[in-house]
Amino acid sequence: MDGTLLDTEKYYSQGWLVVADEFGLERKTELPLTMSGTSWSAMPDLIHRFYPDVDANAYIKHVIAYAESEAKAHLEIMPGTLEILSYFQSQKIPMAVASSSNKTTIEEKLQRVGILKYFDTLVGGDEVEKGKPDPEIFLKAASSISLTARDCYVFEDSFNGVRAGYASGALTVMIPDQVVPTDEIRKLCIVKDSLLQATESIKNGDL
Repeated sequence: MDGTLLDTEKYYSQGWLVVADEFGLERKTELPLTMSGTSWSAMPDLIHRFYPDVDANAYIKHVIAYAESEAKAHLEIMPGTLEILSYFQSQKIPMAVASSSNKTTIEEKLQRVGILKYFDTLVGGDEVEKGKPDPEIFLKAASSISLTARDCYVFEDSFNGVRAGYASGALTVMIPDQVVPTDEIRKLCIVKDSLLQATESIKNGDL
């Protein structure tokens, strides 16, 4: 959802750095990349790699508060979101959201921007035991729309999301937002500049 459907990932990326200031810590520029696409439950251990003595749960809460505040003021969809959702709907292709956010947050955000109606089901990070890069959330999302992951596209913007999509067996498409795909990531997915470009490739039978 964040960074793929909604233009919100930038607020989380900013938040990991801004909150370091609040806690009197040195900004670690690698932190946003490390956290991108990671489940909330896995984040405390990752934070302690950068800040061994910090209260990780408090840090996370401050980041969420910052990102949610910014998103409430500036919540927008990513370019091509409506086009790809409308196209899939016209082709009667079932759709699910699989996000590390909790299900209540997913529903609230999608409702606010008017795209909740496109989805057959939502799967949140609070409904799985293992977060991305584990494929559990994508396997569950595929099952919820009566498909195997191998019969699905996964659209992602984060490295951990791409790794999870690839591990699930789905055809994984990366739409880069805050991070540029590495050689390792490119081997796991197809990279498209935007959802618009992905939609055109699907219509043309190239994807």
